[in-house]
Amino acid sequence: MLTVDFDRLSVGPGTKAIDIGAGQGRHSYEMFRRGADVIAFDMSESDMSDVGGMFDAMMAEGQVPASAKARAEVGDALRLPYADDSFDVVLMSEILEHIPSDEAAIAEMVRVLKPGGLAAVTVPRYWPEKVCWALSDAYHEVEGGHVRIYKASELAGKLRDAGLEVTGTDHAHALHSPYWWLKCAVGVDNNDNVLVKGYHQMLVWDMMSKPWLTVRGERLLNPVIGKSVALYLRKPR
Repeated sequence: MLTVDFDRLSVGPGTKAIDIGAGQGRHSYEMFRRGADVIAFDMSESDMSDVGGMFDAMMAEGQVPASAKARAEVGDALRLPYADDSFDVVLMSEILEHIPSDEAAIAEMVRVLKPGGLAAVTVPRYWPEKVCWALSDAYHEVEGGHVRIYKASELAGKLRDAGLEVTGTDHAHALHSPYWWLKCAVGVDNNDNVLVKGYHQMLVWDMMSKPWLTVRGERLLNPVIGKSVALYLRKPR
C-alpha cells in the first residue's frame, strides 16, 4: 500500500534515495524495485532488521535490477548521519506527526537533500484525523503516538520556511478513513469486532486483488476523504 507516487519523484536506476522513518519498509521496497540506491532509515532496530532481511530476499529472488542497492540503518531523524546534499530523493511518510520537534526533522531532511533534489512528505489528513481523535483518546495517546494534527497549508508553510518548493499535493487511502473511524468507535484494540474484521478483510482483498471498482472508487473519493495528504517538493538549486 503506497502513499507516495514515485513517478512524480522520478525514482529509477541510479537514484540515491532515503526513506526516513521507513517503518516496515513499504516505500523503501518500491524504490528498490525501481532500481534505486536506497537507505531505509528508522529508530526501530527490529523493523530495520526485518527490512534488511526483506532487501536480501528481494535481491535473491530477482525482484530488483542488478544495479539496485539497498540497506537498512538505525538512527535518529533529528540527527541524520549523512553529509549535506547526499540524496537525490528524500521521503518522510507518516512520521512527522509522531515527532515533537518536527521543524528540526524537516531541517535535517532538507540538509541531506541535494540542490535540485525531490522529496515527498505525507501525514494524516486534517479532518479524517480530527474524527479519529474525537472518537478515541487511545488512538493517539500512546507511546510514540500522534502528537499533532496538521492542516496541509500549515505543513506546506513549514516546508517552505525550511527552503523547499511545494510542487504538488495529493491525497490517498480514502477506503482506510472509514476503517479507522470504525476502529476508534469500537475501541482501537478491539480487532475481534465483527465490523472491524469484515472491513479489514475487504481492505486486504482490495490491496491484493486491485479490482477495477474499488481502485476507481478510491481514486474518486481520495480528494474527499483520503486518509493521508502527500506534499511533493523540490530543493531549489
